[in-house]
Amino acid sequence: MTFSLIGRCARTGQIGCAVSTSNISVGSRVPFARARIGAVLTQNRTDPRLGPRGLDLLASGCSADEALAALVASTPHIGWRQLAVMDAGGRTAAYTGALVKPHLGMIHGRDCVAIGNILANDRVVPAVAEGFAADASAPLAARLIRGLAAGLAAGGEHGPVRSAAVTVVAEEIFPLVDLRVDAAEQPIAALAALWEEYVPWVDEFVIRAVDPDRAQGVS
Repeated sequence: MTFSLIGRCARTGQIGCAVSTSNISVGSRVPFARARIGAVLTQNRTDPRLGPRGLDLLASGCSADEALAALVASTPHIGWRQLAVMDAGGRTAAYTGALVKPHLGMIHGRDCVAIGNILANDRVVPAVAEGFAADASAPLAARLIRGLAAGLAAGGEHGPVRSAAVTVVAEEIFPLVDLRVDAAEQPIAALAALWEEYVPWVDEFVIRAVDPDRAQGVS
């Protein structure tokens, strides 16, 4: 009941994730990213512990393939899990357990990996990757959200999606973008609108943290 992707901007080195599902508050459980390290998605019968573990493996020097292999080998109940990993170099890996229900898919594109389970049809995951790739000049968060929108337009899940999230990491320890719609009738559209409202503040919030003397505004 979830479709998601990890994407990388080759120009800036930013890495991010976007996800949507028919359950509440997906952004708190599925996407994990760490600046200059990589990103992990953990979904289906979701185990959020796998996100930080995967990032720690990447930070230790593992490639995406090596980190994923270690997660699969060391995780109980792995048959229920669906995972994707991207390392800082843009290499990707994905896994779907034997107990994950169709329609499901995994696809590796240029600077992205998309996965999904319990979907309306087998076109959804390819559409997510195609939506991400449609405009490489756009900000990474916008590309990730467009991937979700394309997946929804291709059929989405068996039922209506309810929550969506996007996160992007750049240079700092905190996310450059971390936006969530925890419960809504049209969460992907709401996430796109939230991103448009957030765009003017992206750089300003970083400046407030690292060089507050240059910051604008009063809070």
